[in-house]
Amino acid sequence: MTSIVPLREFVTRFTALFERGLSPSAVQQEGSSLLRTLVSKDDWLPDVFAVPNPDRYSQYLLHCDPLERFSVVSFVWGPGQTTPLHDHRVWGLIGMLRGRESETQFRRNSRGTFERVDVSFLEEGEVASLEPDVNDYHVVANALEDRASVSIHVYGGNIGGVSRAVYDIETGEERPFISGYSSGVTPNLWDRSLNAKAA
Repeated sequence: MTSIVPLREFVTRFTALFERGLSPSAVQQEGSSLLRTLVSKDDWLPDVFAVPNPDRYSQYLLHCDPLERFSVVSFVWGPGQTTPLHDHRVWGLIGMLRGRESETQFRRNSRGTFERVDVSFLEEGEVASLEPDVNDYHVVANALEDRASVSIHVYGGNIGGVSRAVYDIETGEERPFISGYSSGVTPNLWDRSLNAKAA
């Protein structure tokens, strides 16, 4: 049976970063270590939050802070699936739980169009970060053509409710969007009865 205890512990510890009054950059820095611990083992994510959609990538909400200071989501990529060029407008952390992810970074030039900056890969157990006005424009894809990949993302807000944009790489044309989530349910982090029964 899958135990979500590691996720509950992660959420508790991440919440404590805000209770200490840390700056956003400090939360992101210390939070990256917490996320690295979470994705170091692939035995806690319930199967229902790792199901790929054959048509597009999925974004499952795992937890949203009651004050919307941060959210935790699982991104599930079917083989070869990719995002359009998009932004976030809040800080983010990405931890690779399963598979492999590619990220193509873009920079907006003075003409308002986009130039490719770099391509990198995220391997299982690794963590990457993003910040508005630093490295916020990117295209992300499952780097595997034969199986799904799953990454765990933490954002500095309720990412499913943030007004963001996707962009045409050639023209720079911007299209606003709010992503929402792929499922109307979240894991019940606070019911400890299953753990008690297992003991």
